Amino acid sequence: MVPNADDHVGYMRYALSLARQSPPKPTNYRVGAVLLDAKANTVLATGYTLECEGNTHAEQCCFIKLSEKYRLPEDRLADVLPMDTVLYTTVEPCSKRLSGHLPCVERILRLGTAIKTVYVGVQEPEKFVGENTGRKMLEDAGIMVVPVQGMEAEILEVATAGHIA
Repeated sequence: MVPNADDHVGYMRYALSLARQSPPKPTNYRVGAVLLDAKANTVLATGYTLECEGNTHAEQCCFIKLSEKYRLPEDRLADVLPMDTVLYTTVEPCSKRLSGHLPCVERILRLGTAIKTVYVGVQEPEKFVGENTGRKMLEDAGIMVVPVQGMEAEILEVATAGHIA
């Protein structure tokens, strides 16, 4: 059942169900993401860590799938995204990648004003790249970052599965 467009907890639960599909690894967070047309309450794309080929992040997988669907390079997706596109992600989008891939925050920013709101379950823990400045970068660009409260412990348990204590 698809949640109502204003059911942020429902969409975060959906994103968390996607994160659970990501294989546990000591070098990744298991993250789920949902790209939504909020006005039509239609899911545009979903993704989870390592879903697509390579060392892919959840948000990146959403964009890869949309690029394939529309046969457009990722940086042109703003041309086809609805005006009220929002992103739900269980862990805030990364601002730095150790793999050499483009960080997810930069992927969002290069879409201009296509995504106006990012709903986040938890801040990225500082384990791999230190402080994540993604929230500030998004907010400085006029993108609202909205915490979805109440699922933090569950999200972190899923995100860190496979990590060595």
